[in-house]
Amino acid sequence: MSAIQIESVSRVFDTQGRAVVALDNVSLEIKDQEFVAIVGPSGCGKTTLLRMVAGLDFPTSGRVRVGNVEVPGPGPDRAVVFQQFALFPWKNVAENIAFGLRCKGVSDSERRTQVREFVSMMGLEGHEDAFPHQLSGGMQQRVAIARSYALAPDVLLMDEPFGALDAQTRTVMQEELKGICRRNPRTVLFITHAVEEAVYLADRVVVMSRRPGRIFEIIEIASTRERESWSDHERIEDVMDLPSFVQFRSQIWRLLRDKVDVRVE
Repeated sequence: MSAIQIESVSRVFDTQGRAVVALDNVSLEIKDQEFVAIVGPSGCGKTTLLRMVAGLDFPTSGRVRVGNVEVPGPGPDRAVVFQQFALFPWKNVAENIAFGLRCKGVSDSERRTQVREFVSMMGLEGHEDAFPHQLSGGMQQRVAIARSYALAPDVLLMDEPFGALDAQTRTVMQEELKGICRRNPRTVLFITHAVEEAVYLADRVVVMSRRPGRIFEIIEIASTRERESWSDHERIEDVMDLPSFVQFRSQIWRLLRDKVDVRVE
């Protein structure tokens, strides 16, 4: 069953009286509980595509469906995690996580129970009363992910969620997200510029062309990962040394450099 259907989608923007084609005839199906990463050059329409799935933007032509229903706008079945942490600065960790639950009418006692569960899941114990400005970037992004998971969405949309983090924190967050998705599966659409991150996290990696954005190639990762038991390796650096990982990484970089003509950013 497909959780997300993107059908012949094009998006044209009017920029100072000039038509700019951001996406051109893009089609993609993402299965239920599948993790799909999109890589490609800046300006190729990756974020525009994610925003259309989120209901924050709409196709000029074609359609986007989630759960076989055309997306009319934002909804509780989809949660978005942005690169900038987008937390409420006047709310503490527990209050940020509880915000969506309160909006859904979850009772006080159940809300407290769920907040405790997600605080534990994200390793935020002891920080429940801290405000965003008192947290590191990695901690803030943990809160943002916990808040999204607390809504129990069918689809999790992540737009370069670790792009603003330092290299060490980014690696830790990649490992933690991998574990969370294994324990609490969701359908995930993940935008990134980092090829290694895409290969490590995703079941499939979608390579997009320069503007106008089109799908150039889709790389299947999941079957190799399962066959070679990547999950037996707890740390990302151990997985990155596996011959199959190196092969996927090289394949995607060759596509980006030689076919898509992307410059290293």
